[in-house]
Amino acid sequence: MPQQLIINVLGAASVDSLSILTGCISDHDCNILDSRHALYGTDFSLTMIISGNTSSVTLLELDLSRVCMEHDLLCLMKRTSGHQKQNISQIIQLNFSGLDSYGLMQKVTSTIAACGLSVSAVRQKTESSQVKGATNTQNVVCKMILSAPKELDLAAFDKAIKDLLHNLGLHGQISHNTQKESHEYIESW
Repeated sequence: MPQQLIINVLGAASVDSLSILTGCISDHDCNILDSRHALYGTDFSLTMIISGNTSSVTLLELDLSRVCMEHDLLCLMKRTSGHQKQNISQIIQLNFSGLDSYGLMQKVTSTIAACGLSVSAVRQKTESSQVKGATNTQNVVCKMILSAPKELDLAAFDKAIKDLLHNLGLHGQISHNTQKESHEYIESW
């Protein structure tokens, strides 16, 4: 029975880090089922789930730890099971801004989760502003990318998030993008 392993790697961004890691995985006859890679300043974050037979995954765990130590990378691993490819048919971009308050992001992300969406990316910043004669206030500006299954009721989600943002005194914008298979460029050999 195939085993599955979640791998998180953090370290200084370099041209060959991804190649070294995927080479190690390939050398142990494991397959990468899904992965996410992001650059943050001069560092990178890589999260992936791999699959292989029990002995291959066990040997990979040992060898990948050694490889990461040699390249000054932080590596965390956890066995899991039951991974299935995400069926993302709708991408939603949610932007909002306004006066920041305690628990704001928790309220927004709770509503998103209650509607059955996943948060794929978040960019948030707070900025101080001062109005004449008043104390400093913190304003939040947030951009989120959400992924939704095709059965999501977009109208119900839009209403729920608009009501929440209105009740929190925030201004927002929602845009939807239905994912379609695109074959604009296909090359075979």
